[in-house]
Amino acid sequence: MRPRVLDGLLASALLLASALSLGALVSPAGSADPGSAAEDAALRAAYRRPAEPPPTPADNPTTAARAQLGRRLFFDPSLSSTGKMSCSSCHQPAHGFSDGLSLARGAEGKPLRRRSPTIWNLAWAPFLFWDGRAEGLEAQAAAPIEAHEEMGQPLGTLVERMAADPSWRAAFAAAFPGTTPAVTQDNLVRALAAWERTLVSPRTRFDAWVEGDDRALSPAERRGLSVFNGPAGCATCHEGWAFTDYAFYDIGLPQRPDAPPDLGRGPVLGESRADHAFKTPTLREAMRRAPYMHDGSLPTIEAVLDHYERGVVDRPTLPPELPRRLSLDPGQRADLVAFLNTLTSAPDAPLPEMATPPVAPAPPPGLTPVARARVSQKNRQFAPLRVALTPGGTLEIVNDDTTAHNIRIDSPDLQRNSGIQDPGQTVTWRIQTAGRYVAFCGIHPRMRLEVTVAAP
Repeated sequence: MRPRVLDGLLASALLLASALSLGALVSPAGSADPGSAAEDAALRAAYRRPAEPPPTPADNPTTAARAQLGRRLFFDPSLSSTGKMSCSSCHQPAHGFSDGLSLARGAEGKPLRRRSPTIWNLAWAPFLFWDGRAEGLEAQAAAPIEAHEEMGQPLGTLVERMAADPSWRAAFAAAFPGTTPAVTQDNLVRALAAWERTLVSPRTRFDAWVEGDDRALSPAERRGLSVFNGPAGCATCHEGWAFTDYAFYDIGLPQRPDAPPDLGRGPVLGESRADHAFKTPTLREAMRRAPYMHDGSLPTIEAVLDHYERGVVDRPTLPPELPRRLSLDPGQRADLVAFLNTLTSAPDAPLPEMATPPVAPAPPPGLTPVARARVSQKNRQFAPLRVALTPGGTLEIVNDDTTAHNIRIDSPDLQRNSGIQDPGQTVTWRIQTAGRYVAFCGIHPRMRLEVTVAAP
């Protein structure tokens, strides 16, 4: 994790804490009746859109010219080896920035091993791809272009051709003024990432309800919201305004007989306990994105509910928070589907305009370094969110949660990996190297802990 992504992490964690606390209030055993004023207030607080997107990376601020270049690149088929496939071939606005296929297809028409994920709201995503192998949009953008089975275009060849084209040279120069030369691999990737950061899913009737319009949802849709947060258990993973926790779970999908075995997050982390785990997709614009799941194996939303009722394959990697043998009556199912429809915008909704890049928040006040700091992980959240150690100080991270974690520090100056940390276990690290680091969970990557080690 690079230090530049620290800005805004504390605010994100506080939003996460708010969302996680919702279940206690609106669950069947909670204190609020479905549809009551107390439940409405809690739900509106948990699902309110953020006022602005998170700060952009310091080395790739979003500008109008940069986003416009990224948009042009995204829809240009010359980025592929065949000249017939663009990024938008797999990420089509009409299909919720997916493609409507059960498995994506590469430039040569061959099916890939996974379906095309949506790219809505990726400005908030810590890791990209279904298995989370890329950290941040800049790390993700180049991979599909160069992958032989996808677009199959070497970036060096692509940049050389663009640099010989006056139109591309002018567009790159406008997006990256003062850069010599402006047409480079890094700038191409930065432009794509800059435009993708502007893709914030459109407002829907549900957002109108969140902002106080009680008439925006029908009675069935409002009941469905209670089912979503109560007996269906959907909000355990599909939380917050974007309806995802960006975490990785094995949800018990059977292996597709026509596709090679796919272990997802496990091989990325080097942890077999994370095998079969894939990223929680957003439910925003979901009704445009059938079929569902990373392998496109479930054709409809109703098939997704069927899976959780009677299709979950029992195996050791299933997380404890996964709903098993879901039991909803026909009315609850109908209400739940009605609610899910409110998360998809009208068919004629335009692509959103570029969001104004926010000003990076001021750095938080410094902490007094201590020789030993103890941190909790309850409710998939670090507490405290920041610690400061003296050189050689000890960091203790206790798993007082109900699920397993994998705590990591990934920095050029410091590498740490807890392995799978089960509930009740404590990770103890002695850290000598001065610097500013981020510890995060490889399974629930929105968990962020800022660790500062004072210089000797």
